[in-house]
Amino acid sequence: MTYPLIVIPFALLTAALTLATIRRPRFGSRMRASAIAAGVLVILTAVFDNLMIAADLFTYPEHLISGIRIGLAPIEDFAYPICAAFAVPALFTLLTPREPAR
Repeated sequence: MTYPLIVIPFALLTAALTLATIRRPRFGSRMRASAIAAGVLVILTAVFDNLMIAADLFTYPEHLISGIRIGLAPIEDFAYPICAAFAVPALFTLLTPREPAR
């Protein structure tokens, strides 16, 4: 199995969780906060993945990645922090009981 194929279930789950919260209060502000968090996490991933790969802490077999890289890091590595930035708040929102209607 290749790394791009491994990302697919995470992306689909993230999309499903996020869409499930669309009718919950503050959806727009939650999406803005998630987008900002995703941006920060992408920058941190770019910096630290490149440092760890450059230090030869791990490598990626060329035949298992898409071939698209940001520095030394394959693009697939960036999907996980993006998914986390959207899935974690969505899951928290879904697990928080709704306020009763008045």
